[in-house]
Amino acid sequence: MRTTISADKLARQFDGVTAVDEIDLDIQQGEIYGFLGPNGAGKSTTVRMLCTLLAPTSGRAVVGGHDVATHPGQVRLAIGVALQEAALDPKQTGVELLRLQGRLYGLSRAEIDQRLADLATLVDIGDALNRRIATYSGGMKRRLDLAAALVHNPEVLFLDEPTTGLDPVSRARVWEEVRRLNRELDMTIFLTTQYLEEADELADRVGIINEGKLVAEGTPFELKRRIGNDVIFARLDGDASGACPMVEAVAGVAGVEPQGNELVITAAEGTAVIGPVAVALNNCGIPVRDLTLRTPTLDDVFLELTGQPAEEDAPAPTPAVVEAA
Repeated sequence: MRTTISADKLARQFDGVTAVDEIDLDIQQGEIYGFLGPNGAGKSTTVRMLCTLLAPTSGRAVVGGHDVATHPGQVRLAIGVALQEAALDPKQTGVELLRLQGRLYGLSRAEIDQRLADLATLVDIGDALNRRIATYSGGMKRRLDLAAALVHNPEVLFLDEPTTGLDPVSRARVWEEVRRLNRELDMTIFLTTQYLEEADELADRVGIINEGKLVAEGTPFELKRRIGNDVIFARLDGDASGACPMVEAVAGVAGVEPQGNELVITAAEGTAVIGPVAVALNNCGIPVRDLTLRTPTLDDVFLELTGQPAEEDAPAPTPAVVEAA
């Protein structure tokens, strides 16, 4: 594997105020990298520097093998960028927009024809390509913007909050398209998102930026493990304290706390422990209404590291509930 995006003490200041504070990145070819941070954390500034839209104050960044400061033209040929606000001409058709994009990148007519055939299937635009963009829904505009970023078959794709404002069905389609681009083309994807569920679902690794500093980096699983134990909630028909000794004896259980008719059970690996806990509760002779397993989420990680909750309109994770027979 080779590094496709790297940053070494990359920094940017505005009138003496540090927006990005000497961050380091090392993103490998074919990786989906999720970049998270609260508003004003430096997320957009970092992306703009990596896309050559903003010059670094200090430090260095290399994208697709080219320095963003000394060879910005080469970087632009190697990347595709779909920003949050799609700049689309409503009077053009989808085909006209994509053909223009292809000509701007120096593709021949035959190459453009082939790319249009590939993209029509890849980003699920279909017959709408021949309609004026003014007739497109928000989801269609988002997918057309993605297609425009892919016309020249870039090595690296930057997606800036690609599903903001989309309905759940359109969001799911964009997720699948991102997976296909990565899977079929081995494309490196740098994804910024306000939806922590999206990063958890798509990203191989996640970086969290706060107040200009990269405060955490790792796989979603690794980051969630840093926060603490899983929690199992057991709701019983009766006083829960009588079940404590049996549950405490289960291998892997870190703690048991009775709360009326409920037990709060902590464990390092909740998925491995919930079965033995159910058996132990059954042996206590106290009927069990249900067991609920809650594992740490990226929302927990985000709150722990930034001191701010995730966006309120982000889709909430659904806990696993086991109904008692």
